[in-house]
Amino acid sequence: QVQLVESGGGLVQPGGSLRLSCAASGRTSSVYAMGWFRQAPGKEREFVVRIRWSDSRTLYADSVKGRFTVSKDNANTVYLQMNALKPEDTATYYCATKDSTYSQYNYWGQGTQVTVSS
Repeated sequence: QVQLVESGGGLVQPGGSLRLSCAASGRTSSVYAMGWFRQAPGKEREFVVRIRWSDSRTLYADSVKGRFTVSKDNANTVYLQMNALKPEDTATYYCATKDSTYSQYNYWGQGTQVTVSS
């Protein structure tokens, strides 16, 4: 199993920045990729970004491209740097991992709240 713990959420004004972290532990050797997702109240869960474990190759949703940056360190922690935040970025953010290209994301963190408001 893989355990995921997110941190770094909070309240920020429009145009501000936040950095989220997701620390992975357990059977991290089985991880193919980590994704970030978000879910706002009353809305479907939305894909944000994915980073491949082996080479840190990334894939971003159009809604965050150019504003969000994902990175990974050597200690199995993934960071989501969020700049130029907008009120519509308000959501609970989750990290999750998958074992292969075509598998579902099967391990999820507990989520961290991001609120963008003046």
